[in-house]
Amino acid sequence: MPARQPARNVSAVTDVCEVQCMDPRKVERGRRSARPTDRVHPVAETFKVLGDPTRLRIVDALSRSELCVCDLALIVGASQSTVSHSLRALRQMRLVRYRKDGKIAYYSLDDEHISKLLALAFAHAEEA
Repeated sequence: MPARQPARNVSAVTDVCEVQCMDPRKVERGRRSARPTDRVHPVAETFKVLGDPTRLRIVDALSRSELCVCDLALIVGASQSTVSHSLRALRQMRLVRYRKDGKIAYYSLDDEHISKLLALAFAHAEEA
């Protein structure tokens, strides 16, 4: 088993390696296990959509119950137009879905994964 040369020295000031080094086995293993770009892109787009505070608050509200646009607007403190626009973006990413009941459209999360993702993100943020 070859030794690493040179040893890594991480600077406390800059938080980067002070010398160039690599572990060929780790690099090869990392490359083999890396997800292909076409699988990463949709996940990045999901996080981009959720990066908007209004959309995130909408998803958070929908994680607790099915709601119509009017209720969502009052909960998140935004106009119905803003909420409707946000819901369209969330629907395009398959994060939310809706059902019609007469003239009212009720929104809910598309599946349980969205709720889990949100719970993990908030748990992580609250650790800091």
